[in-house]
Amino acid sequence: MPWLIKSEPFKYSFDDLVRDGETVWDGVRNNQAAIYLRTMQVGDELAFYHSNEGLAVVGVARVSAPHFLDPSDPKGRFPAVKVAPVRRLATPVTLAAMKAEPRLAGMAMFRQFRLSVAPLSDEEWAVILAMGAEPKF
Repeated sequence: MPWLIKSEPFKYSFDDLVRDGETVWDGVRNNQAAIYLRTMQVGDELAFYHSNEGLAVVGVARVSAPHFLDPSDPKGRFPAVKVAPVRRLATPVTLAAMKAEPRLAGMAMFRQFRLSVAPLSDEEWAVILAMGAEPKF
């Protein structure tokens, strides 16, 4: 199942993930996002979205380890997963471009914008990848 994960690039960017090779996706404290993390399976693909600055899907990552208790959660309630980079998109897929694309109108991210983790349908995933494969001019 494909997912969209969001990170502020000044905190942790896709370039950081590429540099590190793998990271723990932790710090999620929203109950709905936690449910999504618990649902993720090893091998699930992730659209890596830069939030606050950039506002675009910039790369593809993959869940590399099943969910476990988030080591940064002192109460031990919330999960984390490990993610690894797959590839950078040729063209970042901006929020404006996604909002302008009718096939993406139903994206969960648009209904609950503050979530740092959201599911994507197979069609949404395919559309985002196709938009990101377009050459830059």
